[in-house]
Amino acid sequence: MAARSAARLSLLVVLALLAVLTAKADFDSQFEVIGDRDHIGYKDDGNGGQEFSLELDQESGSGFKSKNKYLFGEFSVRMKLVDGNSAGTVTSFYLTSGESSTHDEIDIEFMGNSSGQPYVMNTNVWASGDGKKEHQFYLWFDPSADFHTYKITWNPKNIIFEVDNVAVRTFKNYDDLPFPTSRPMEVHATLWDGSYWATQHGNVKIHWRHEPFVVSYRAYHANGCVHSKNSSRCPDGSDAWMHRELGDEELDTVAWAERNCLSYNYCADGWRFPKGFPGECGRK
Repeated sequence: MAARSAARLSLLVVLALLAVLTAKADFDSQFEVIGDRDHIGYKDDGNGGQEFSLELDQESGSGFKSKNKYLFGEFSVRMKLVDGNSAGTVTSFYLTSGESSTHDEIDIEFMGNSSGQPYVMNTNVWASGDGKKEHQFYLWFDPSADFHTYKITWNPKNIIFEVDNVAVRTFKNYDDLPFPTSRPMEVHATLWDGSYWATQHGNVKIHWRHEPFVVSYRAYHANGCVHSKNSSRCPDGSDAWMHRELGDEELDTVAWAERNCLSYNYCADGWRFPKGFPGECGRK
């Protein structure tokens, strides 16, 4: 009996190790590491997929970025955020063309909270180095209690932000205003110390006694036009998102999110724009 139990235990250990190695191989096939690799965890999610986790401690933050670059696409991931006192932490899922003064970027960022306070989801768009287009939301659920799906759809007409298949924001392309249309972007996911701005405008700093801070990612999905050598190759079925704009029903959910969840709108921040709001603010 003891020998049989030991053999069963050994088999379970081997299977667990194989699951980790499979998850790591899947990760390495899609992503490059940002920061310390030993701050990234890999495991089977229990449903035949992989789960990746990022850790933040006083030594380092962590992250990953896609090996592919995309020029338009549909990108989503399921995330479970840092629980407890996450003040000062910033968890992100975003696209960026780089760090130049003319870069493009599409952001979903989660600014950590003191225990008992709501998380803030920050959305932003940069085009040709022009940013400062934030909409911030208090979500209608606790994003640290379970996994939820966050999605960015980027096409030549608009950018759509969704949470659990609920559209919460659309950013339209106007011919006379900057919009990301020409710079290929990589998909990034990071966890880092943003104490200087993340929580209550930087007034609440990270509490390292709560380290390590951990965020988990599942079901990463990128369905986009892969850019290589000055050309882009779009997958079959890309018309579904390439020409997507919100219909009346989805615009109603955006209006609902603005009424019930929006905590900051750059188009209402006269202090920030004393010489007048950005051009898109007065348009529908």
